[in-house]
Amino acid sequence: MTHDGSGAKEIDTSRPHPARIYDYLLGGKDNYDVDRRAGDELAATAPEVRIGLRANRAFLRRAVRYVVGSGVRQLLDIGTGLPTSPNVHEVAQEVAPDVRVAYVDNDPIVSAHGSALLSGCGTTRNVLADLRDPQAVVDHPEVRQVIDFDEPVAVLLVAILHFLTDAEKPEQVVATLRDALPAGSFLVLSHATGDFADRTAAQAVYNKATATLNLRSRAEVERFFDGFDLVEPGLAQVPYWRPDTPPPPRSGEIGIYGGVARKTG
Repeated sequence: MTHDGSGAKEIDTSRPHPARIYDYLLGGKDNYDVDRRAGDELAATAPEVRIGLRANRAFLRRAVRYVVGSGVRQLLDIGTGLPTSPNVHEVAQEVAPDVRVAYVDNDPIVSAHGSALLSGCGTTRNVLADLRDPQAVVDHPEVRQVIDFDEPVAVLLVAILHFLTDAEKPEQVVATLRDALPAGSFLVLSHATGDFADRTAAQAVYNKATATLNLRSRAEVERFFDGFDLVEPGLAQVPYWRPDTPPPPRSGEIGIYGGVARKTG
């Protein structure tokens, strides 16, 4: 998401952008000098940021394998960011080749890269839309081409809600998405927190970017799962959510919570 307006058509290179900062810190090339400077400043203020972002990506992969292994064949990935291999559809289709994925972002550079990546892939769509208007996401005709809301869907909100301010009503955003889902659907969510260290300086980096960083406590993040049943181990720091390898060193410092929950009613 650009977080600076629905369906933005122009790429703002005058300010750092969260998706491009994320790309830079993961070692990608789809970023500008302003993003690299912000990424370096972020790493200086929060030394665990690179291992945290890698751990978040690993959480995403494990969560996707879990929901697809549970029988879900439709994934709605909102705020997908710049493509980072393996992508959600690649992970999912390793488990079940018939999985369908709708990627949603409102950043035009993300849309352009995603569309190029998915060219010729009939089971995926790359959609330009804004999380802050969740009903428009659900109703979007391109989303509806691959997602049938009469069947279980896994909604992925991975490292995205912390770019919504309280005034943008993130709990209401999630509730709107939840209400569109049938029983048997899943919510996969991760969110930055200041519970493990003072990250005021990190937030200051994003104050100069196209979106602010809104850290939330464990209790605040758990509220996003209202109406869902968290699967074991519940809400956890991302390296500790069903790890399939030993968590990396300094995992206890990582200020990102992650969880997966099922809608049962």
